[in-house]
Amino acid sequence: MATNLYKRDLPSDLDLGSIVAIDTETMGLNPNRDRLCVVQLSSGDGHSHIIQIEKDQQMAPNLCKLLENPSVLKLFHFGRFDIAVLLKKFNVLTRPVYCTKIASKLVRTYTDKHGLKNLINELLELDISKQQQSSYWGARELTNDQINYAASDVLHLHKIKTILDVRLKTEGRIEIADKCFNFLPSRAQLDILGWPDIDIFAH
Repeated sequence: MATNLYKRDLPSDLDLGSIVAIDTETMGLNPNRDRLCVVQLSSGDGHSHIIQIEKDQQMAPNLCKLLENPSVLKLFHFGRFDIAVLLKKFNVLTRPVYCTKIASKLVRTYTDKHGLKNLINELLELDISKQQQSSYWGARELTNDQINYAASDVLHLHKIKTILDVRLKTEGRIEIADKCFNFLPSRAQLDILGWPDIDIFAH
């Protein structure tokens, strides 16, 4: 397994295939307040690609080209947050997308534990540490522990998707899952525009 670390953007000649797992690390959980610090990606081949985003950076053309590419499925866990953060930072709306947290909630109705650590533990029988989740991601140089943590958040998503897809088919919920995934970028837009906690479909 190789971990590749970049500053500001992906290399222009990097091809990550048709399904790319993506995650972000930020200074907090409010996409309108807390800045984007790190974007990590994987093509599902066991290798990770980690981009450090600078505080005042306004562009990452190679990354944004990937995010907008209609031929590449972007694979997230709780994509609502990551899509919103990327939209706020680079004014780019990521699509098409797949979210393993949504898929999990549609088929793992026997539990209320839908965190990435829970999915990795149950579906892949692995245990990952979330110790670095609350560390300072705005540092100029990331620690080895931070780099390993960032990588772990994208290295397993392809395998999880494969398992969840089987369950979605078995339970007859592929169509509703696809509709949820298609709406997800709009849900992220609503978060950025000021409706994070209001159900606009309610009476």
